[in-house]
Amino acid sequence: MSTSQQNQPSPTVRYEVRDDVAVIRLANPPVNGLGDTVRAGLAVAFGRAAADNHVRAVIIVGDGKGFCGGADLRQFGTPAATADPTLPDVLTTVVRLPKPVIAAIHGFALGGGLELALACNYRITHRDAKLGLPEVNVGLIPGSGGTQRLPRLIGAAAALRMIQQGTPVSGARATELGIADDCFDGDPLGAALDFLRTQVDTSTSGPVVDSLPPADTAGVDFDAARRTVRPSTRNGLAQLTAIDAVETATRLPTSAGLAFERAAFLGLLRGPESAALRHVFFAEKTAPKLSGVPPVSARPISRVAVIGAGTMGSGIAMAFANGGLPVTLIEQNQDALTRGTALVRKTYESSTTKGKLTESQARDRIALIEPNLDLDAAAEADLVVEAVFEDMAVKKEVFGKLDALCKPGAILASNTSRLDLDEIARATSRPSDVIGLHFFSPANIMKLVEVVRGETTADDVVATGLTLAQQIGKIPVLSKVCEGFIGNRMLTPYRREAEFLLEEGATPQQIDAALHNFGFAMGPCAMSDLAGLDIAWAARKRLAPTRPKDVRYSRVADTLCENGRFGQKTGAGYYRYDKGSRTPVPDPVVDEIIRTCAAEDGIERRTITDEEIIDRCVLALVNEGATLLGEGIAQRASDIDVVYVDGYGFPAFRGGPMYYAEALGLDIALQKIRDLEDVHGRTWTPAPLLTQLVDSGRTNF
Repeated sequence: MSTSQQNQPSPTVRYEVRDDVAVIRLANPPVNGLGDTVRAGLAVAFGRAAADNHVRAVIIVGDGKGFCGGADLRQFGTPAATADPTLPDVLTTVVRLPKPVIAAIHGFALGGGLELALACNYRITHRDAKLGLPEVNVGLIPGSGGTQRLPRLIGAAAALRMIQQGTPVSGARATELGIADDCFDGDPLGAALDFLRTQVDTSTSGPVVDSLPPADTAGVDFDAARRTVRPSTRNGLAQLTAIDAVETATRLPTSAGLAFERAAFLGLLRGPESAALRHVFFAEKTAPKLSGVPPVSARPISRVAVIGAGTMGSGIAMAFANGGLPVTLIEQNQDALTRGTALVRKTYESSTTKGKLTESQARDRIALIEPNLDLDAAAEADLVVEAVFEDMAVKKEVFGKLDALCKPGAILASNTSRLDLDEIARATSRPSDVIGLHFFSPANIMKLVEVVRGETTADDVVATGLTLAQQIGKIPVLSKVCEGFIGNRMLTPYRREAEFLLEEGATPQQIDAALHNFGFAMGPCAMSDLAGLDIAWAARKRLAPTRPKDVRYSRVADTLCENGRFGQKTGAGYYRYDKGSRTPVPDPVVDEIIRTCAAEDGIERRTITDEEIIDRCVLALVNEGATLLGEGIAQRASDIDVVYVDGYGFPAFRGGPMYYAEALGLDIALQKIRDLEDVHGRTWTPAPLLTQLVDSGRTNF
């Protein structure tokens, strides 16, 4: 057996010969990504195996937790990403190797990792491994044979589903589909050696996917598939390109299909949509990292209590149960508790009906949620999350009681979406243990959690909030205390501009359509109807005494609320809603309210363009984001992007509001804001940070 360290193909690829079998081992932690040194090492290793007459077969495995996680996204946009040998070059070497090659997969084979396996003659996988082609999630298609080899193996219909959805399948399912030849339990190298001994004829190279005929088209209608994709969605362009590439696999020889795929991949890679999606990908990875604070250990959390069993409280309880944590769900009256537990049960039943959970999984999660009418049941919890009515007096009363009964070291968290966390903390004798955990509704589904740090919140409490959010599958973003934190503070000027535009001549449906076409999940009027207009109304009334009298204020939303139009919950808001329907219907009553408000404010209505709607609403987000970044409310500009992409439906393919401003050009964004200030006054005063950056020649935040 040869294992000399001096004779290895590269620092990230190891090569050894066991008897007459070459073993190539990927050793590039944490996911064995296919960066330039790995590709170069693979080329050397496969070349060595081909040239060694004593080697009759090759096995490729991965070190650590998985086989291969695919391309190294950190290198995208750098010369290393396309440095020779490219991954297609390496895979061509694999395909042409005159000896059988077995990929032994454990943990994961994703993206280029699965493409590497597809180029091999045989694939075996651990039954619990995850195999997939997730490139569409960053605005790309597989670029090293995935769109050509996978359809030839399993048919165009199944391959297109995997590529478009971007979600992995288990090793067991991959074997059923025909992606893998066998599945195993235990050690991948041992399993591969057994497979080689019992299943492989080493006198030939074995089956080659590239030699298969064009893919079977049964069950797939490519034109119909295209009609289901809206280009202005998170990865619409990539999905459409994936359809084209898979269709090519049904019509052209492999070589021509690979050329088409590579050209399409490189076109997407160089495009703005993928660059923005890659920014979001890395921003989400960076957000949980605590900046400027020495490393500190999180507190152990083994039991959670949630105070309030309404829609939000029940959703938060499910979020923790989904993460495997036992939760006590506490309410003060039986009817409210019964409604909350019924919502929990209904939600999990729906998940089983849709095939997202098995009945056993649903039962296990329901069993983790223990309903209780006694606040004392929170006494032994390591974390207590308050999710009661958004009223300062009510929250302070709850925190005062929790302070008296909770054990020392317990973390007391508020789910407030905008109230002063420091004032809440002062209602306790342990303000250092108080933190904000602002979940977004529905809390069991939405990924974002704003982790709010008060002026006295301890470092380990902050670390616990960030760590725990990740443990339950959320994306945490740290915010300091201000009115509305990051998300709702920025939402205020966004909604303000929408209301001003209504008074000036736009309609709710025009505003919503313009921003939906820009890429938002929904426009501001429909979003307000969904969330409930009364929530923001209560905040405006609370803040009314501090509102400058000489700054323009629209009464459109207030008037809707005064008329009992709180949105979907009352069947009327900016739109009306037929009974049992969530479909917004334009309402002449709203048009009249808007016209009346405009007339009372002396506003002459005019024609509003979609371009103006987009500029004013999006630049309002940019300017407020730059302001709070300058104030230190957010740690980094990319955190703001994460909040808006994952919490408010900002189009991911535009990267978030701060990335959007950078792509537009900070100087151009600032000039547009100054132009708006000239027309509309103080509400458009440029953020000091934005001005400073442009004046100093900076092009990013």
